[in-house]
Amino acid sequence: MTSPTPSASAAGHVATPLAPIDPRTLRNALGTFATGVTVITAIGADGQPLGLTVSSFNSVSLEPPLIVWSLSANSPRLADFVAASHFAVNILAADQRALSDRFASREADRFAGLSVCSGLGGAPLLPGCLAWFECANEIRHEGGDHLIFIGLVERVTLGEAKPPLVFQGSRYRELAPL
Repeated sequence: MTSPTPSASAAGHVATPLAPIDPRTLRNALGTFATGVTVITAIGADGQPLGLTVSSFNSVSLEPPLIVWSLSANSPRLADFVAASHFAVNILAADQRALSDRFASREADRFAGLSVCSGLGGAPLLPGCLAWFECANEIRHEGGDHLIFIGLVERVTLGEAKPPLVFQGSRYRELAPL
């Protein structure tokens, strides 16, 4: 078995010398990766519910059960999420696009008119989701221009089996049946 040469890369492409990475090119390349869509919710320091649309969600470990998501260090909601004892990850279904847009907007009261349940630590659980992860706000790490949250999953609930809401290339996508 031979080792690849430093100038060789996947599919016959030749690597170029290291240069500063253009942020727009990086963002476009990252956007080629399809993700599910979630709404992360918690109770703010003022006792009010808060939530935002997040696609930077993933599993970390099954034992112990850990998940990860990240939030911009410039987010006006950062301090509230840091202070929250718990947060919930609401996994959105394809028919919840409007909910994703609502929690991605700058709308003041994103919970207006929604019938939510109270999860662990008071974190709101949104109706109609594919799954809910109720997490203790365990660990945070600085990661460049984001803060990385690692949550200990204390309760998980499966919702109705429906197609997921998928985001790729700066737009929502539908999965094709196999």
